[in-house]
Amino acid sequence: MRAFDPSAAASARGSHVLLVNFLVAWAAAFTTTSINIALPSIQTEFHLGAMALGWLPLAYVLATAVFLLPFGKLGDTLGRRLLFLTGVAIFSVSSVTLFFANSYALLVVFRSTQGLGGAMIFSTSMAMVTLAYPPARRGWAMGISVAAAYLGQTTGPILGGVIVHNFGWRSLFLVTGCFTFFTLGLDLTLLRRAEWKEEGVSGFDWTGATACAVALSALLLGLSWLPLVRGLVLVVFGVAGLILFVWWEARAKAPLIAVHLFRHNRVFALSNLTALVSYSSVWAVSFLMSLYLQFIKGLNPQTAGLVLITGVALQCVMSPFGGRLSDRIQPRWIASWGAVLCVIGLLLFSFLQPDTPYWYIILALCLLGVGYGFFSGPNQSSIMGSVERRYVGFASASIGMVRTVGMAISIASATLVMVLIVGRHDIQPADYPNLLTAVRLSFAIFTCLSALSVVASLVRGKMPERDAPTGKPAPGAG
Repeated sequence: MRAFDPSAAASARGSHVLLVNFLVAWAAAFTTTSINIALPSIQTEFHLGAMALGWLPLAYVLATAVFLLPFGKLGDTLGRRLLFLTGVAIFSVSSVTLFFANSYALLVVFRSTQGLGGAMIFSTSMAMVTLAYPPARRGWAMGISVAAAYLGQTTGPILGGVIVHNFGWRSLFLVTGCFTFFTLGLDLTLLRRAEWKEEGVSGFDWTGATACAVALSALLLGLSWLPLVRGLVLVVFGVAGLILFVWWEARAKAPLIAVHLFRHNRVFALSNLTALVSYSSVWAVSFLMSLYLQFIKGLNPQTAGLVLITGVALQCVMSPFGGRLSDRIQPRWIASWGAVLCVIGLLLFSFLQPDTPYWYIILALCLLGVGYGFFSGPNQSSIMGSVERRYVGFASASIGMVRTVGMAISIASATLVMVLIVGRHDIQPADYPNLLTAVRLSFAIFTCLSALSVVASLVRGKMPERDAPTGKPAPGAG
């Protein structure tokens, strides 16, 4: 008797799948934002420079991005829940091990293994939720999943700050490790032997996986080093490598990516493009507004964080509503209206002044929060619902991929504008006028990008009329 049985998936409750996915997504998002609170303490203990310190968040992002597509393929073959649980276990062990790390090298190594576990989680979680819920309720489930990530981002700086301040930075990883161990046990208890895998799928494209890993690493590293020459060289190398990767995948016997979906599935291709452009335009908002609020408005970090939380909190609250609406109305309409609200919010930020009232700032943050809350769930539902069952693993991995690359592009764009206008030196009061110019220009660029996402969202077309990806309603979806 197999430990995990695909036939047992029919009796698994969708709410149990969603609960486990929600908790793990929250933990991953919490880790991503809370570590920023711990960085100054880590820097003091290990006497690190700025570049060495930057590798602690970067190592996680690189490892996650590099392995997303390969693990999406392996999940189809070996079983998505098996890979998901393995990812949760690796993430948990890595987190606890970071508590005991006594050198900078070990910190980087185990942050990388955290990212490895994260790649296993992100490449399979959306596929399992998609297969556990019928199309009529899938948008709502996607909205709940998105809300989990936003909730983790919101609580990360707050709860992380409390933990670091009272118990030290190591305790942050211990808490995360213990929580994910609990989630692992909960999954085994609730879902038992259920498994979601594709029968008859075999083969793995090792050449493509290697090419993808090298190209993505070069691209993400290059983006983080712009506008230095080495950064430009790596970006060019990474883009060229990704083009060669796609060329190879179109000819591979067991490809990692379904190239024909981008060519012939308009909804899938444009939904991914919409997500990429949208992440590229909104991810750096917190970075830019943190600089504006602290340097231009003179707020302390805690007060600035409380101001910024308003937008993210609304994203968390509105995501389930956006997802539920997309179950009743074509997702492209809900996602497009959400993207329009994001354009308006970014446009308002393009006119910031030193004396801009706080109601104006909070209004813009609320527009972004509501807009992205209505955008994310329906857009993810479009991606997952536009493919047949055998491609949901790849679709799940593609969501993580465009999110990671979009985040990197957003931060790199804002940093590039900042460096070109303000310079590389520490920001001084004399630089505040240039800083404000850089912030406004960045938001103007992001407004134009966000407008492109509206166009891409509107022209993606109507969702296909099918019961798939599940192929039949999930009896345990309640």
